[in-house]
Amino acid sequence: METTQQRDERLWRIAKARAGFKSHLIIYLVVNAGLWAVWFPTDRDLPEGVPWPIWPALGWGIALAFQYYNAYHKTSYNTVKEYQH
Repeated sequence: METTQQRDERLWRIAKARAGFKSHLIIYLVVNAGLWAVWFPTDRDLPEGVPWPIWPALGWGIALAFQYYNAYHKTSYNTVKEYQH
């Protein structure tokens, strides 16, 4: 059986992971909006093809998806349910 201190430390780690994901998601959205804003007016001079901002968006998006999984789905449901009671 867990002690209250062990449970609180685990819940604190979960809360920190979720807060970290939310802040990284906001940064991702802002930076990628900036990249697309730079690409859009300069597109006329470049050859046709895949827009270059898609590559950082995809790479960073994959990393962000892993961070989301670790923050929200890696922990057991019983831990969060236990805290709510």
